[in-house]
Amino acid sequence: MKEKDESEKFFLGRQPILNRYQEIIGFELLFRSAKRNFAEFTNYSHASASVISTVLSEFGIEDVLGGKMGFVNVNSDVLFSDVVELLPVDQAVIELLEIIELNQDVLERCRELRELGFKIALDDHVYDRKHDDIYSVVNIVKIDILVADFDELPDIMQKFRKAGLKTLAEKVETVEQFETCYQMGFDYFQGYFFARPVILNRRRVDVSGMTIFKLLQQILAEAPISEIEQTFKESPTLSYNLLRLVNSVGIGLPNKIKNLRHAIILLGMNHLRRWLQLSAFSSNDRRGLNHPLLEMAMVRGKMMELLAGTGNPQDDVTETAFMTGILSLLDVLFEMPMDEILKNLHLSDDVINALLFREGRLGMFLNLVEKVESTDFDGVIGLLHSCGVSMQQLFVVQKEAFRWRDSVIVQKE
Repeated sequence: MKEKDESEKFFLGRQPILNRYQEIIGFELLFRSAKRNFAEFTNYSHASASVISTVLSEFGIEDVLGGKMGFVNVNSDVLFSDVVELLPVDQAVIELLEIIELNQDVLERCRELRELGFKIALDDHVYDRKHDDIYSVVNIVKIDILVADFDELPDIMQKFRKAGLKTLAEKVETVEQFETCYQMGFDYFQGYFFARPVILNRRRVDVSGMTIFKLLQQILAEAPISEIEQTFKESPTLSYNLLRLVNSVGIGLPNKIKNLRHAIILLGMNHLRRWLQLSAFSSNDRRGLNHPLLEMAMVRGKMMELLAGTGNPQDDVTETAFMTGILSLLDVLFEMPMDEILKNLHLSDDVINALLFREGRLGMFLNLVEKVESTDFDGVIGLLHSCGVSMQQLFVVQKEAFRWRDSVIVQKE
């Protein structure tokens, strides 16, 4: 029985999909068997059906997508099966794999699904005028920019736009690639260009960012509340957001909070530290909760906290793990070398070695979570043993991190 239960578990990967404002609008959901050391690329039907059933039952669609769109790969067998209709109509994008022959039967099935309310995408598609009929029923065309002919792309993009289709650039891994695709008029972008450090012209960290650094340093040094209160006063925006946060939490107070000191005491240093760590990713940014780095930071920090707590949970260890996960993205956020950022924070050697060199236990956890983010399935399998984590534990940690992310977003909203 145990063998059967374990074989039904798998690792679920998510690749973020961004719009032209670099806001997350959805995720492509990817599959990895919990028992096998290879991705299920040889059995598309099993992979697609497993993603659908597990997302709906074990993870829960809201936990995985957080209200955003979910792109699910299907082959012909799954396309014509009833299982695809179990997906939520308002969130699912049914992605037709490039191996599907776009014949008359597929055209009619797509029409049926469109009438039900589903959105449909063509994966790794190459334009061909013989597919004009299918272009009339799909919503999105995904183009692999690594194999596309860039000389022909402008003309092809114009034809897709004329057909009323949205275009998605796949495998966008650098800011330069994003800029090129942006100028061509792509509507959506898939890849991790937003998470790559770009340190060409170091920008000045804004006032709110510097204030967050200063507050984090004060909290780590256990500074008096009076000093923390004074630092908040240096940033009216952060002060306002702090008061709004405490008032919105609804902690059973008969009256609203009126001053910063009262708010700091009621919130507590642990909650204040976490809020500041997350606020760094959304201060003075129009994307707010749809900031891709904020999404990544929340899930990364929580996964590291939960991983550090497996076996022998200790509050100080798990809090340090959470902080390490959050801080690991600040070089990308502020476009500064990590070693320069760390000069402004008095951190332990364990945290510094993890952030700079991925060394030590925290470094291993950080490396594992980064492999999960990038859907590097082989890398995940290779790190599980050294981290002392089973695939089943990783499955639970991932699910719990998604749920926590949603609870934080609800509070922020």
